[in-house]
Amino acid sequence: MLLYDNPQSGNCYKVRLVLAHRGLGYERRTVGIADKSGRDGVLGGVHPSLRIPALVLDDGRTLAESNAIAWYLAQGSDLVPDDAFDHARMLQWMFFEQYEHEPSLAVVRYARVTAPDPGAFADRLPALIARGDDVLSVMQRHLDAHPYMAGDRLSVADLVLYPNTHFADEAGFRLADYPAVAAWVERVASHPRHVPLTA
Repeated sequence: MLLYDNPQSGNCYKVRLVLAHRGLGYERRTVGIADKSGRDGVLGGVHPSLRIPALVLDDGRTLAESNAIAWYLAQGSDLVPDDAFDHARMLQWMFFEQYEHEPSLAVVRYARVTAPDPGAFADRLPALIARGDDVLSVMQRHLDAHPYMAGDRLSVADLVLYPNTHFADEAGFRLADYPAVAAWVERVASHPRHVPLTA
């Protein structure tokens, strides 16, 4: 398999985490985040929106969107709960990640750490920070009562939520203010198949 990837992208990191947990081999092709010129030549025919991550399977088929890739790669493993309700709960948190979590935490991190022009986010940043705190509060309430996001064991929902959550301090949020979330981050990172961002 070939993963179109960037080592600093939370969305790409999700996919690498699932690949590591599954023990699957793959090649990586790095694509820049800020400079999107020339993407048509690189990602045309691979990702409809010319974004990363994108995955080319061994048979040449392509798959786009980080959570779709993660869900596909997790099939047939213990990362997908057997129980129908827990399976649906896993999907619930994966949708939450894309609709609420990533658009706040990841964008704040990008604005503060990666963006070539951080000033371009000045008007939006206070609302994004407030939304990020709301997202972490939602996770805190859930993780106060549950060890993982879906059921009583690690699932692909945990792996897609982990990257941008573990970046929270870097983005200027205080994970210490969300102790159940901070403990969950440590639980996910302690798994024997876990790989760090730079792996």
